[in-house]
Amino acid sequence: MLNDAAVHSVQPYQARKAYVCPGCDSWIEPGVGHVVVVPRLAPDLRRHWHRGCWFKDQRRRHGSAVPG
Repeated sequence: MLNDAAVHSVQPYQARKAYVCPGCDSWIEPGVGHVVVVPRLAPDLRRHWHRGCWFKDQRRRHGSAVPG
């Protein structure tokens, strides 16, 4: 699923809501830059990740960071 996903950067000034990061189960507070991962075949399953958590997960899955 994540191999066929769009990854979008959210700048701090764009981050207006709080989300729970699936990588660490911690809150991404408003005003914190992060990434949004949107599966192409299931856009309703989009998730908001801390940048560090996303890249750590990608290194773990693929052996290297996947560019967004």
